[in-house]
Amino acid sequence: MQLSVEGKQLDIGEGLRAHVDEMLPPAIEKYSENPTDAKITMAKEGKSFRADIVVHFGKGVIVQGHASAEDAYAAVDVGTAHVSKRQRRYKRRLRAHHCGKDVKAASLRALQYVIEPELSVSEEANKNDQLIIVAETETFIETLSASETVMRMDLSSEHALLFRNSKSGGMNFAYVSSDGNIGWIDPSVDDGGPAS
Repeated sequence: MQLSVEGKQLDIGEGLRAHVDEMLPPAIEKYSENPTDAKITMAKEGKSFRADIVVHFGKGVIVQGHASAEDAYAAVDVGTAHVSKRQRRYKRRLRAHHCGKDVKAASLRALQYVIEPELSVSEEANKNDQLIIVAETETFIETLSASETVMRMDLSSEHALLFRNSKSGGMNFAYVSSDGNIGWIDPSVDDGGPAS
């Protein structure tokens, strides 16, 4: 597994790097067989330190965790525990997922756009009613079951996910609502019309 330790306006010393190298890989590999890479970003927030951890696994699965503490080492420890807890929750399904289908073969290619917020859009663009595209990248809309979608959202802390429903074959959208529950939009594909 490739491990990257970075500081956001913070110098990462050799001692902290060694601590991350000692703590993170064993915690990740305890519940997963093939993590590809992990990245931990440390930042100073007032009097505390924040550790943001992102771990990529094969087949498009991402696990994210974060923690804040008054000590950088403690932030790494709590963030590692957070990632490990998420992996433990889905251990069996993650292992079964690694033996499953190829992501690109079971996916739909799409373009993903990042649009500049309206607050900073120039008046000229506003007059023409045009959005300013900041970035354009290729992505894949995966074929997943509803339960796999909920697992992916929980592991990565994503608030929304567009997916192709493995049961119906239709495009579905899952999101976290303001009350913390997960909503799921599944347009009717049986009659070709709107869901009743």
